[in-house]
Amino acid sequence: MRLRDFMPRGLYARAMAIIILPVAIMQMTIAYVFLDDLWNAISRRMGSALAGEIAVTIALYERDSSPENLKYISELVEREEQLNMTFLPGASLPQEKTRAPFSLLDQILKRAMQDRFDQNFWFDARNYPSVVEIRVPVRGGVMRYVTSGKRAYVTSGHVFLLWVLGLTALLTTVSVLFIRNQVRPILRLANLAEAYGRGEDTPDDFRPSGATEVRRAAYSVLKMRERIKRHVEQRTQLLASVSHDLRTPLTRLKLQTVLLPDSEDLVAMRRDIDEMQHMLDEYLNFARGQWVEEPDPIDVGALLADAVAPLNGKVKLQVEPDLIANVRPGAMKRAFSNLLENATAHAAHVEAKAYLDRDVVVVVVDDDGPGIPSEQRAEALRAFSRLDASRNQNVKGVGLGLAIVRDVARGHGGDLTLDTSPLGGLRAVVRIPASTDV
Repeated sequence: MRLRDFMPRGLYARAMAIIILPVAIMQMTIAYVFLDDLWNAISRRMGSALAGEIAVTIALYERDSSPENLKYISELVEREEQLNMTFLPGASLPQEKTRAPFSLLDQILKRAMQDRFDQNFWFDARNYPSVVEIRVPVRGGVMRYVTSGKRAYVTSGHVFLLWVLGLTALLTTVSVLFIRNQVRPILRLANLAEAYGRGEDTPDDFRPSGATEVRRAAYSVLKMRERIKRHVEQRTQLLASVSHDLRTPLTRLKLQTVLLPDSEDLVAMRRDIDEMQHMLDEYLNFARGQWVEEPDPIDVGALLADAVAPLNGKVKLQVEPDLIANVRPGAMKRAFSNLLENATAHAAHVEAKAYLDRDVVVVVVDDDGPGIPSEQRAEALRAFSRLDASRNQNVKGVGLGLAIVRDVARGHGGDLTLDTSPLGGLRAVVRIPASTDV
C-alpha cells in the first residue's frame, strides 16, 4: 500500500487536508508540549510545595502537641498559606478510595505526598478545583487539611485546551468556507467542460469567477469551445457542399442508366452508383455528428423501439419504461439504427434491451453472428475501419457505423463498448447518463 492510496481524490478534500492537517498537528504539538513541560511540571512543583507545607506543620505539631501550639500552627498556616488545618483526635484514615475527575491530578498529588509520607496519607480531589482535602495520621489522631485546588494544581490547563480546541474549530470553519469558495469555480468549470463534451451550449448564468488562474482557464475553455464549433461547422459545410456537388452528376448517371437497356454491366453500374450515394450519406452523417440538434428529455426506450420497427421482427426487443435521458433524438436514433442494421446483417438472431442501471441508461444489442475478436475491437471502433476477416463484407458499408455510434454516445456523456455476446456473437453496449430533471 502506498501513501497516495490513502489520500483523498477530490480537489476540495485535498485542499482541506493541506490546510487543516498542519493546523491540527501544530495545535496537538502545542497542547502536548504545554501539558508535558509546563502544566505537568508546574503542577508537580505546586503539589510538592503543598506536601512540604503539610510536612512542616506536622513536624511542628509532633514537637509540641499542646492545644496552644496546635491553635497557633492552625492560625498561622491559614493566614499565611490559605491552608485550613484541623486536628481530629482519635480518628483514622478513611477506607474509601477517591478519584479526581482527571486521574492525572491524582497521580501528581499522590507522587508529591509519597515523597513526604510514603503511603501513610489520604486525599480527596473529587471537588477539584474548589477544594482538595488531605488527611495525615499524627500522634493522637488525624490531621485534616483543606485548601483550594489552585494550590495543588494548575487550574488553567483545561482553559488552555478549550482555547486550543475553540481556535482550531474557528480556523477550520474559516478554512472550509474559503476553500469552498475557491473550489466552486473550478467545479463549475469542470461541469462546463463536461457539457461541452456533450455538445451542450454554455449556460446563460455561467461567468468566469474565482482566482485569476481559474478565470483564465475559463476564458480559454470558452474560446476553445468557439473554435471547435467553427471547425465542426466548416467541416460540415465542406462535406455538405461536396455531397451536393457529387449528387447532381450521380443523379444524372442514375437517370441515364434507366434509359439504357438492361445488361450485366448496367446492373453493376447501378450498384456502384447506389454505393457511392450511400457513401456520401454516411460521410455527411459522420461529419455532421450531433451538433445540429438540441438535446431534450426523451424516452430512450421509445427511440430504440422506433429503430427496431423497420426491421420487420428480426430483433427481439425488451425495454423498461421511462428511460428518460437528455439526448438528441435524431442522432441517437441513427446510432441505434446503425447498431441494429449491423447486427441483423451478420446474424440470424438479434436481441436488444434497454434498462436503467443506477443513474445510467444502458442499451444492449446482442447477436449470434461471427463477432469481433477482442484484439480487434478497438480497431473496429475507429472511423473508416473494415474488419472483413471477422465480419462479412458489407457492400454499402464504409467503416463508419460503429464510429458514428461511439461518437453519438460520447457526445451525450456516455460511451460504446464491445464484448462477447451470450448468444455467441457480438455484444454492443451503449451507456448514456439518465436525466436528473425527472
